[in-house]
Amino acid sequence: MKESDTITPLILGDREIILVGTAHISQDSIEEVKKVIEEVKPDHVCVEIDASRYKTMSEGQNWENMKIDKVLKEGKGFLLLANLVLTSFQRKMGKNLGTTPGEDMKAAIEVSKEAGIPFSFSDREIQVTLRRAWSKSSFWNKNKMLAAMISSIFSKEELTEEEIEKLKEKSALQDMMEEMAKYLPSVKEVLIDERDQYLATNIFTSPGKKIVAVIGAGHANGMVKWLNDLHEGKVSKDLTEISQVPKPSKIKKFIPWLIPIIITGLMGFGFYKSGWNKGIEMFIYWFMVNGILSGLGALIALAHPLTILLSFLAAPFTSLNPTIGVGLVSGLFEGYIRRPRVSDFENLPEDILTIRGFFRNRFTHALVVFFLSSVGSSIGTFIAFPFLLNLIR
Repeated sequence: MKESDTITPLILGDREIILVGTAHISQDSIEEVKKVIEEVKPDHVCVEIDASRYKTMSEGQNWENMKIDKVLKEGKGFLLLANLVLTSFQRKMGKNLGTTPGEDMKAAIEVSKEAGIPFSFSDREIQVTLRRAWSKSSFWNKNKMLAAMISSIFSKEELTEEEIEKLKEKSALQDMMEEMAKYLPSVKEVLIDERDQYLATNIFTSPGKKIVAVIGAGHANGMVKWLNDLHEGKVSKDLTEISQVPKPSKIKKFIPWLIPIIITGLMGFGFYKSGWNKGIEMFIYWFMVNGILSGLGALIALAHPLTILLSFLAAPFTSLNPTIGVGLVSGLFEGYIRRPRVSDFENLPEDILTIRGFFRNRFTHALVVFFLSSVGSSIGTFIAFPFLLNLIR
């Protein structure tokens, strides 16, 4: 098959690997995938999706079994919110064009089944990818990542089908990758670079002389390099390291304790150097700044009045204890006082398409309260810190 803007054939010894680059919400991509598989009649088809995502696409997400208290207690609040917002962005773009994200991959699987062609899921498990991106990001990068995604919900911009097709052009994709690398290098490394390696390795080790691989167009350039290097034996086929969530180092475990130790040390020094009046003044300043900004975050999230009050009271203390954040307290309480209803889970796929839906749905609303009260407390911590230093001078 001849090379084009979306099709990249590679001859590696006696094997041919044909990369079909798609835009995941493009109707043209769906038709192209079907056409290539039917014409090439490969020995094997690889798709850029993992088994769990395919199961969710085919059978739907069983949101009824998702408990907000379990999510927050397990420390997965930020992760789930990021996942929901990313899903929202993809579904909103697809809805504008009358498609569903992942239809290109489903089409590849369906055509393969009809033709009796073996296929395999070649992508890394989505939860591993998201957790690796999360663990490799600093606190501020986590917030930047969420802020960038949440801003997409506010966006009213609708992409035309022509603009979607342009996303498959190599030059446009390269520009996007470079921008992502500058803004969030750790996220780009996990979402793009590592998955280039993961996908290329799984495709390279797939059986058959002629293989069709259906991938997001953004991975094509990186995968071509990996496939050539694998063929020449320059790189290892071992994916163990990038297939698991890295354990935090001792230094990384200690960092969350550093700010609480410094803050309590400053207030303790204030008591020692300047007496009770100065020490109490420092504590009150810390309490008010941290509490007010956390409460303001809960207020912006339209939390229940009691949740706002609890955020105000809890933030000054939870911010000094890395094992429990104010978001956990406020999110759990909001989820308790406004328990998610059956209708909230039933309407979740539609509610995540708009910012109003995020606030209206009690399940996602508790996550928003969790997020904004946490951000408020964090901002309060960094605002209060230099003022505490000035107070002891």
